[in-house]
Amino acid sequence: MKITIVGAGAVGASCAEYIAIKNFASEVVLIDIKENYAEGKAMDLMQTSSLNGFNTKIIGSTNDYKKSKGSDIAVITSGIPRKPGMTREELIGINAGIVESVAKELVLYSPNLILIVVSNPMDTMTYLCNQVLNIPKQKIIGMGGALDSARFKYRIAEVLQCPSSDIQGMVIGGHSDVGMLPLTRLATRNSIRITELLSKNQLDKILESTKIGGATLTSMLGTSAWYAPGAAVSALVHSIACNQKKLFPCSVLLSGEYGLDDICIGVPVILGHNGVEKIVDVDLNQEEKDKLRISAQGVIKTNKLLQN
Repeated sequence: MKITIVGAGAVGASCAEYIAIKNFASEVVLIDIKENYAEGKAMDLMQTSSLNGFNTKIIGSTNDYKKSKGSDIAVITSGIPRKPGMTREELIGINAGIVESVAKELVLYSPNLILIVVSNPMDTMTYLCNQVLNIPKQKIIGMGGALDSARFKYRIAEVLQCPSSDIQGMVIGGHSDVGMLPLTRLATRNSIRITELLSKNQLDKILESTKIGGATLTSMLGTSAWYAPGAAVSALVHSIACNQKKLFPCSVLLSGEYGLDDICIGVPVILGHNGVEKIVDVDLNQEEKDKLRISAQGVIKTNKLLQN
């Protein structure tokens, strides 16, 4: 199993590290435009292999996509990260050109790959890849919902003062500070709905802190987060590579599902060897349907900026 990650910055390097430590990939290729940067990150990571007990080979390359040839899965993290005060949508002008160029290079050398998009604005970048690449839509996946859901579960566990492993919860909708929809009604602690364990005020605070999870970290760190995004990507890659058929909310191209068409937005999917094996239909109530529709309108508005 060969995996290529484009962008050897903090997120890309974290992806490579978590994938390597899980020891299911034979090779991970890191590609970056900065001279010797990916090579240095790869060398540093390889020097942890005897300490962390993994056999995955990690190699780096400065902008040489030939090294990615034959990749089963590729991850695009490249583009400029968010700075304090920036929205994900404000990145579109620069990142659209980068993502389109990178995606075409990857598919040129690995036409059968499954592509995971991390670059922001993630839903729009996933939609862009669907527009410019001639590969099946089930092989183009946006990562955002998996990360947002991890942050949601963290916030619930924080309030309940319990391990995150006790929590099941999911965030659907657009990967943006206003567009994401944490499904508090359906979240549980070991099968007990959190609505039975927490007050409305507590639930509202969890919802809001989840929505601004990325912006909160950006304001604290001065740039985008990287550990949780890297872990989210590795979880998706692991499910695909090992055909685990795990369920994650991911941004995928919809064709009528959830009443939406010609849009990439976060919905629950099953991930296996074919990429998106199935889009799962969750029985949303009317309020949740309305919020998802509003979220979709925001994503469509951002998508239109691709035409400018």
